[in-house]
Amino acid sequence: MTTSVQLDHHAVYATDRRLSAEFLAAILGLAVGAPFGPFLPVDLGNGVTLDYYEKRDEPIQSQHYAFLVPEEQFDGMIARLEAVGVTYYADPHHTEPGRTNQLFGGRGAYFADPDGHNIEILTRPYVRP
Repeated sequence: MTTSVQLDHHAVYATDRRLSAEFLAAILGLAVGAPFGPFLPVDLGNGVTLDYYEKRDEPIQSQHYAFLVPEEQFDGMIARLEAVGVTYYADPHHTEPGRTNQLFGGRGAYFADPDGHNIEILTRPYVRP
């Protein structure tokens, strides 16, 4: 079956939409867009936006977001994490601090955003059977 379904945008709950959007954009080397209604978008450059939505009245449920990033930009992202004092990990359970992984012939790391979302950067996509 052939399909042309694509992800267009995803709402990301945050206690402070500006803080969270600017954090992710800064680490990934992206820009925060203009507000769109209650949303503050970060354009990922592949036609998909993360639309940060402020939700202060109840706890934020941690989600996992994985970003396929160019190999030549990976070290810069790690350096930006270090510059702002954010610990990165080689594993999704955050038990190997200050290390990266070498999964599937690439490099990867995990870190938490201001609301505890588990962010992953990887330079090679996962190999799926």
